[in-house]
Amino acid sequence: MTLNFELATLQDLPRVVAIYNQSIPGRLATADLEPVSVASRQAWFAAFDPSRRPLWLMKENGNDVGWVGLEDFYGRPAYSHTAEISIYIDQHHHHEHFGQQALTYVFAQLPRLELQALVAFVFAHNQPSLGLFAKNGFAEWGLLPGVAELDGQRRSLAILGRRFD
Repeated sequence: MTLNFELATLQDLPRVVAIYNQSIPGRLATADLEPVSVASRQAWFAAFDPSRRPLWLMKENGNDVGWVGLEDFYGRPAYSHTAEISIYIDQHHHHEHFGQQALTYVFAQLPRLELQALVAFVFAHNQPSLGLFAKNGFAEWGLLPGVAELDGQRRSLAILGRRFD
């Protein structure tokens, strides 16, 4: 099962949002408690500079199975070489192998993007995702207790990071 990665454009947004909504329940609130919606995702996606902070569709046999994106981390000069990585895989295609391929692909892009560190926010109860990042050299940089809601429960987010310099 090998993935292909295709640089996404604004025209791909409905497909990106559809994958996101299938992978993440609609009742999810993000760390800043912004409701997940097509409008919020559209505003978030429109802020991307594809040459600096790209978003790729992941495809298997020509079908969309997920996406992986990078976004500026806090927008502060001190973090100019750090990006937040987000990986979303369609609920019907959850394979650690796909997550591994996404991380490997992004790691290969880092020199061109001039990035020296990646940060990921993962639900602290999500052992498969935590394991995937740990296996790829990410360390826990912190924990945000009870900042998000999932399935009617307050959940903690683990902050994971890896430096590449």
